[in-house]
Amino acid sequence: MNFITLSYWDIAVAGLLLMFNAGLSVAFQLGLEKRLLIAGTRMVVQLTMVGLVLKALFAVASPLFTSLAALAMVLFAVLEAMARQDRRFEGYWSYGIGTSAMMAAGLIVTVFGLTTQIHADPWYDPRYAIPILGMILGNTMNGVSLGLDRLVNGAHTERAGIEAQLMLGADIGRALQGVRSAAMRAGLTPIINSMAAAGLVSLPGMMTGQILAGVAPVEAVKYQILIIFLIAGGTGFGTFVAVISASRRLTDARQRLRLDRLRAKLND
Repeated sequence: MNFITLSYWDIAVAGLLLMFNAGLSVAFQLGLEKRLLIAGTRMVVQLTMVGLVLKALFAVASPLFTSLAALAMVLFAVLEAMARQDRRFEGYWSYGIGTSAMMAAGLIVTVFGLTTQIHADPWYDPRYAIPILGMILGNTMNGVSLGLDRLVNGAHTERAGIEAQLMLGADIGRALQGVRSAAMRAGLTPIINSMAAAGLVSLPGMMTGQILAGVAPVEAVKYQILIIFLIAGGTGFGTFVAVISASRRLTDARQRLRLDRLRAKLND
């Protein structure tokens, strides 16, 4: 297979596009130039470090080190997901719900894919496990973040309506049904849109990378379809677990809505 080797100069030239966007931000007074440059610099540093870590992991192929790398990825995903929410649960619940949802979804779906479709030998080989987990976690993080954000904000906004239903005799599950369903839809919408647009509007990253690396397009397509199915499964499972767990935390055994368990929004 023939593939094109990129030099550091090639990457630097591509980085000029980010500088161009920062210049547009200054020209139109968007105030995003600093965030753009910080995010770009952070991305370069993070990916460079990941490349070095993966090189070491591939050489060792240890289940212990692969597990530690997977745990670190889950924890960082949770931090990113929580940073995107306006309102969070008090205490460790804020991180516990997201961590349990992402860990359950990411690990279960990754192990399922490695053992039933990809047939990696050994199944914990970091060359396969870490990239697949990363793709699943990235999308699951978005689903969990959107679902939780929609749930807690919806419960806050619809508080009067929910409590009115409770006073009329509805149980807490029925009273929260609309808000909970909207949260689940919000979490699943990005992956649904991604699947609908794949192939016609966009060529997914993994497929594009394989084609650029010299893999036959038909083989690249098969791998991409498999990965999208795994991502969709992980996103759906993680979103459902997170929203259902958060719904339980927003209520109690006395059929009450417990918004006091949320931190106040900064601009409230």
